[in-house]
Amino acid sequence: MAGGGFAEAGPLKRAHLYKHRFTLYFAFSCLVGALGGSLFGYDLGVSAESELGLELNMIFSGGVTSMDDFLKKFFPNVYRRKQMHLKETDYCKYDNQLLTLFTSSLYFSALVMTFAASHLTRKKGRKASIIVGSLSFLAGAIINAAAENIAMLIIGRVLLGGGIGFGNQAVPLYLSEMAPANIRGAVNQLFQFTTCMGILIANVVNYITDKIHPNGWRISLGLAGVPAILMLIGGILCPETPNSLVEQGKEKEARIILEKIRGTKDVEAEFLDLIDASKEAQAIQNPFRNLLKSKYRPQLVIGALGIPAFQQLTGNNSILFYAPVIFQSLGFGSRASLYSSLITSGALVVATLISMALVDKFGRRAFFLEAGLEMICCMVAVAVVLAREFGHGEELSKGISIFLVIMIFLFVLAYGRSWGPLGWLVPSELFPLEIRSAAQSIVVCVNMIFTALVAQLFLLSLCHLRYGIFLLFAGLIVIMSFFVFFLLPETKKVPIEEIYLLFENHWFWKNIVGQRQQMHKSTST
Repeated sequence: MAGGGFAEAGPLKRAHLYKHRFTLYFAFSCLVGALGGSLFGYDLGVSAESELGLELNMIFSGGVTSMDDFLKKFFPNVYRRKQMHLKETDYCKYDNQLLTLFTSSLYFSALVMTFAASHLTRKKGRKASIIVGSLSFLAGAIINAAAENIAMLIIGRVLLGGGIGFGNQAVPLYLSEMAPANIRGAVNQLFQFTTCMGILIANVVNYITDKIHPNGWRISLGLAGVPAILMLIGGILCPETPNSLVEQGKEKEARIILEKIRGTKDVEAEFLDLIDASKEAQAIQNPFRNLLKSKYRPQLVIGALGIPAFQQLTGNNSILFYAPVIFQSLGFGSRASLYSSLITSGALVVATLISMALVDKFGRRAFFLEAGLEMICCMVAVAVVLAREFGHGEELSKGISIFLVIMIFLFVLAYGRSWGPLGWLVPSELFPLEIRSAAQSIVVCVNMIFTALVAQLFLLSLCHLRYGIFLLFAGLIVIMSFFVFFLLPETKKVPIEEIYLLFENHWFWKNIVGQRQQMHKSTST
C-alpha cells in the first residue's frame, strides 16, 4: 500500500519496550523550548510577511510595511502610490520589487545561517543553536527599532534572519527528540502554535502602534525583542535532548535527562536505541555528503526537499493577500487590515489546536490528504469568483465578499492543520540521528529559498496571471497530494530512531534503500 508499513526486521526493534509517563519536567522543557515559535511568529506578524508556510506578503494589508510613517521615512515612492490607489482592487497596484526585496532579505539571511546552525547543533547541541538564534534576533530587533536609514533596516533584517535560521533549525528537532513517540506530533506542533500566537499578538500590536505617530513602527519592531528574550531564557533553562547528549558522547548525562523527561527509571530500551543511533552518527564525517546516499534517498526527497518546498507553494499567501481588500468591500474601511489579520491568524491558531489534538490519532497522511482536497476546492472557488468579479477597478459586492471570506477562512483552517504545522513536523521526525542536523538545515534552506522566491515573485505573477494564479496553486496542491499519497509512509507513534524502518517496507522506497543490515555501517564513513 502507498502508506508503507512498519518493518519487522532491523537493528532497532525495541519500540514496544519504551516506557514513559507525563512529568512536569517534560512539559516545562517542551513549553519553554517551543517559545522559539513566538519569536518567529511575531516577526511574521509585525512585518506582514510570510514563511513556514505562513506567507503573508501583503504589502498594504498590515504590519509595519503598511504603516504610513514607516513608508514615508523609508519608501516614499511606495507611500505615494498607496495614497493614489487606496480604493482600487486591481491586481497590479501592489507590485513594488524594492520593498519586496527588503522584506525578503530576512529569508536569504536565514537560509545562509542555517548551515552554520547545523554544525553548531551537531557539535554543541540543540540548546546552543537556540541561544545563538535568540541573541541574533534580539540584536536585529534593537537595530530595526533604532533604524534611521534603509542600511540599518537591512542589517537588522539580516540579524533577524540569522535568528530564524538558527531557531528553525534547532527548535523542531528539540521538540521531536524530547517527545515520546505516541505524542510527538502534538508536542512538535507547539512550535507552530507559538508561531501562530506570535502572529496574532503582532497583529494586535500593529493595530495599536499604527495610531502612535510618528514612531509607532519603532515600537512594533522593538517589541520583537520580547520573544527573543523569552527564547533566550528557554535556551538557558531547558535541558539538552538525550539524543544530542549521546551524540556528543555524554552518555551518563543523557541517561539522567531521559529518565527525568520520561518519568521512569525503566528507559533501557530507548537508551540503547539512542546508543545504536549515535554509533552510526559518529561513523559519519560529512553528513551533508551522506544525505546523497541511496539509503537516505526517501528522507532527502520527502523531508529535505519535497515537503518544505511544497509548503511554500500551497498558495496560502495568495488567499491571505485578498483578505483586507474583501473586508474593505464589506464596509470595514480603515479597520479592514485588523479584522482580516485577526480572523486569519485566529483561524491558524484554531487549526493548529485541532491538529495538535488529532494528528497523533489519525496520522500525518490523513491530515495532508483531507486538508489538501479542501484547499483545492477553495482555490478553484476563489478563482471562479475573481474571474467574474475582480480586476475592473471596482469594489466587490457584499454578497461576493461574504462568500470569499468563508472560502478564505476554510482555506486557512485547512492549511493551518496540515501543510502549516506538518511542514515542520514531518521532516523533523524523518531523519536518522547521523544526518539529522544537516538534513534539518536543508529543510530550513529550501523553505527559505521558496519563501523568498514566492515573496519576490508573487505580486509580479499576480499582476500577469490575475485569477489564474489560484488555479496554478490548485494544480500544485493536486501534485503535492499525490506526492504524499504515494511516497510518504505514516509516521504516527513510531519512535524517532526507528522511522527509517518504514522505508524498508514501503512499496516504492524499499527497492531504493534496501535493508540497513545489508549495508554495513562502514559505508557511512
